[in-house]
Amino acid sequence: MSRDLFKKYNEKRDFGITAEPKGKAGKRAKTNLRFVIQLHEATRIHYDFRLEWHGVMKSWAVIKGPSYDPADKRLAVRTEDHPMDYNDFEGVISEKQYGAGPVMIWDKGTWVPEDDPDKMQKKGRITFIIEGSRMKGQWHLVRMHTPDKRENWLLIKSKDDFALNKTKNADFLKRENTSIVTGRTMDDIRKAEPGKTTKHAKASKLEPVKTAPKDKKAVSEPKASLKVN
Repeated sequence: MSRDLFKKYNEKRDFGITAEPKGKAGKRAKTNLRFVIQLHEATRIHYDFRLEWHGVMKSWAVIKGPSYDPADKRLAVRTEDHPMDYNDFEGVISEKQYGAGPVMIWDKGTWVPEDDPDKMQKKGRITFIIEGSRMKGQWHLVRMHTPDKRENWLLIKSKDDFALNKTKNADFLKRENTSIVTGRTMDDIRKAEPGKTTKHAKASKLEPVKTAPKDKKAVSEPKASLKVN
């Protein structure tokens, strides 16, 4: 079963070259579900947003990164499932490998789904609370109905205690630009040898955050398509 689950993931990688973990399913947890966001400089820079779900990390590539402004609707392209071991990967994916380039652990922590994740995914609206160091409060993933072959979603911040207006949110990603685990910049990681390098650096302690109250306002699903540049 796990082979089929990670067939697409494994076929894209040569594990004799890349230091990324092989695809295998983990234990199915119902509580303390993990999330990770990895800043990835591949063909283009994006943020890989991953949620633990049925022993795998369900993944979306958030092209412009998360925004704390509820007015922003950030395109999140669904990608293949990743193994939970990938949560600890920070380093450089070797040249000529899929996704070649530096990878940073930008944030990590736990997430709490508002309802059964399978039901929410089927409806096309996943609402959840994030408890990380940079990602906090309630968020939504809303599936778009577009003719695109890709599975496009939108990552949207709720109007809760953690939300920011356009002005205060403007420099958020510019300020938060180091690894939450090692404290390194993307340049630091890029200069390191290809491979997983988190184990060579001192990890920083994650500070606990408060859980935001639920936003009971429904999120309207946009009908217009978005073009990825």
